[in-house]
Amino acid sequence: MKFFIDTAIMDEIREIHAWGVLDGVTTNPSLIVKSGRDFREVVSEIAELVGGAISAEVTGLSAEEMIAEGRDIGTWSEHIVVKLPLTPAGLQACRTLTGEGIKTNVTLCFSVPQALLAARAGATYVSPFAGRVDDIGWDGMELIRQIKEAYVMGDIGTQVLAASIRHPQHVVQSALAGADVATIPYKVFTQMVAHPLTEAGIEGFMKDWASLGTQQDSAQKGSEAK
Repeated sequence: MKFFIDTAIMDEIREIHAWGVLDGVTTNPSLIVKSGRDFREVVSEIAELVGGAISAEVTGLSAEEMIAEGRDIGTWSEHIVVKLPLTPAGLQACRTLTGEGIKTNVTLCFSVPQALLAARAGATYVSPFAGRVDDIGWDGMELIRQIKEAYVMGDIGTQVLAASIRHPQHVVQSALAGADVATIPYKVFTQMVAHPLTEAGIEGFMKDWASLGTQQDSAQKGSEAK
């Protein structure tokens, strides 16, 4: 399963990218606003740094507006994936943009029928929002599993991008459910890498290593005293 980061904050992207584990980035209008940066400027900078799939979302509501925006956004970088909402207009825009060779990510998916429609429209990725599905009392990971199963049964090439990831266990569950990609907030990345036993192990190793240096210094002083 590939790892994307869900943010438009460059410092967060740089840090996780430096780990050598990042395959792409997803953004949305809310994340762009949070970054305090110009939309095109920040997306282009992300694309140059990461070099993987970079989702940039349209803000128009009609198919015509989405298509026009998508065509423009698609010229910003070869790594751009145009993000579209799972609405009738979004599906129409997806079909048109896909036909023009532009990669697409159909977002705000909350059901298997929606995911099947996105795939039929030619989506490169579909983004089921696991955490938000959990919020309304349904099972977000079961949704991801069912979408992936339906795609496998239908020999569908659209990739399942698990979104709205809330904690490390969501990442584990996404992988076990067959998700092709998980887009993960910065905070969850930092939780994934941390473990008290890892920290305790490093502390123990460093303590032993320091004691070796103390022993060597003592032996050297004893030798010099002779």
